[in-house]
Amino acid sequence: MQLGLIGLGKMGGNMAERVRLGGHQVVGFDFNAEAVSKLTATGNLGVNSLENLVQNLKGRRALWIMVPQGPPVDQTIAELEPLLNPGDILIDGGNSNYKDTMRRHKEVTAKGFQFVDVGTSGGVWGLKEGYSMMIGGDKDPVEYLRPIFETLAPAPDKGWGHVGPGGSGHFVKMIHNGIEYGMMQAYAEGFTILNKKEEFALDLPQISQIWRYGSVVRSWLLDLTADALCKNPKLDGLEAFVEDSGEGRWTVIEAIDLNVSAPVITESLMRRIRSREQNNFTDRMLAIMRNEFGGHAVKKE
Repeated sequence: MQLGLIGLGKMGGNMAERVRLGGHQVVGFDFNAEAVSKLTATGNLGVNSLENLVQNLKGRRALWIMVPQGPPVDQTIAELEPLLNPGDILIDGGNSNYKDTMRRHKEVTAKGFQFVDVGTSGGVWGLKEGYSMMIGGDKDPVEYLRPIFETLAPAPDKGWGHVGPGGSGHFVKMIHNGIEYGMMQAYAEGFTILNKKEEFALDLPQISQIWRYGSVVRSWLLDLTADALCKNPKLDGLEAFVEDSGEGRWTVIEAIDLNVSAPVITESLMRRIRSREQNNFTDRMLAIMRNEFGGHAVKKE
C-alpha cells in the first residue's frame, strides 16, 4: 500500500520509516530539502511539491498531513483538493483542535473526498515502540487505511482504534494529553519532595528504578523519567521553563464547558504557565500585601 506524507519532521520521518519497514511505500513532501533527500535515501520516495506527491500515488490516494495545527492544516488541504479524485482520503495526524477537525471533515466530505483524524502519540520513540493512534472519521476510509494503522501501531491489534466520527480522534488525543500533564506534574512534585528531604540523602535515580518494577505508579513515563535522572541526577544546566502544546489548555476549556471538575489537569497547566514567568509579579504582589497588613519583611533584589 502507498501513503502520501506531508511533513517530514522528526515524527513524520520516523513514521515514514516504520511504514517502509512494514512493507509499504511512502511518498513524502516537506519544504526542507534535506528531509526530502533523507526520505529517499532510506528507501521511500521524497518529492519537491504536492503536485509531484499526488502524481506518484496510484489508485485511491491516502495523504497523511503532519503539519502544525491551525492555518497550516487548512492551507495544505486547500492546495491538495484540486489535485484529488473523488474518494481520496486526507488524514490529519497532527494535534489539531477537534472543533477544527469537525469543520474540516464536513467541508472535505461535501466535496466528495474523505477525511480521517488521527490523534497520534509516541513522539520520537514511535519508530521503535510503535504509535498509539486514536482515530476519528467514517468507517470506510478507516478500514481502507487499516494496513497502515496496523503497521504504525505497537502491534496490529494493540495501540490503535476507531473511536468515533470525525473529530473524535483529536478529541480523545486532547484528553490524553491533559492526563499526561497531570501525570507529569505528580511525578515532578513527588521527586521534588524526595529531593528536599536532605537528611536522608536520597538517590533519586535509584528510587526511580525501584518504582519501575512492581509499583502501582510504574509507567512508560516513569521509565523515561528514570533514564533522564540517570543522565542528569541534579538537573544541572536546565531552566525551569516548560512549554505546552495547547492541548492541555483545550482540555481545561472543555472541562469548563462540560461542567466537569478537573483540578489536577488545570493546576498542572497553570504550573507550566507559571514556569515561564521570571521575577513573578503575582508573588511580589503577595509579598507587598503581607508587608502592608502585617509588617512582614520583604526581600529586595
